[in-house]
Amino acid sequence: MLRRNSLLADLREIGSEMVPPVQVSPLIKTARWSALLVGIIYGKRRYDYLKPIAEEERRIEEEEKKVREEKERIAKQLAEANEDTILK
Repeated sequence: MLRRNSLLADLREIGSEMVPPVQVSPLIKTARWSALLVGIIYGKRRYDYLKPIAEEERRIEEEEKKVREEKERIAKQLAEANEDTILK
């Protein structure tokens, strides 16, 4: 409890030394908000553009994975069939 009180006292001391915030120009505020909104709109449009491309790539990858797994399964069966001979 003593440590917490000392931390709070330190924070109050630091807060008393801080300078008041600077008044930001309305032009700068408008530019910041405009940049934020333009970024959000750009991000949404870019996401909408890339989403179908990524879905198609995932679909193709899934098909290739199925074919690859089937080939691996067949190769494994052939390897097991070749190993299980009486003629060793």
